Amino acid sequence: MVRSPSRCPLLAWSAILLCFTEFAFAEQSAAERRGLIFVREHCSRCHAIGKVGESPVANAAPFRALRLRYPVADVQRPLLEGIHPAMPRFQLTPSQVMDVIAYLQTLEH
Repeated sequence: MVRSPSRCPLLAWSAILLCFTEFAFAEQSAAERRGLIFVREHCSRCHAIGKVGESPVANAAPFRALRLRYPVADVQRPLLEGIHPAMPRFQLTPSQVMDVIAYLQTLEH
């Protein structure tokens, strides 16, 4: 099968991006990875969860801005109780809370 020359740069950039993503993921601790997986699954519908990007819901604060509102170490209770009324209720275990906090701390750098 012969590939179209115009697709080669796209494939090359896709491979580079995949490698970079895998490298960045490998640089995280196990707790940070678990926290990222949790927020990606439960929070990214409304909030921007990364270091860049806009939240899908306009009035949902990007997670990187949460540290401006709350000290990251102090979000244990709000994570357990819900930060705002429109937020879905979660029953996080203490270890899940610590994982999410570990991930949020990666956004401070």
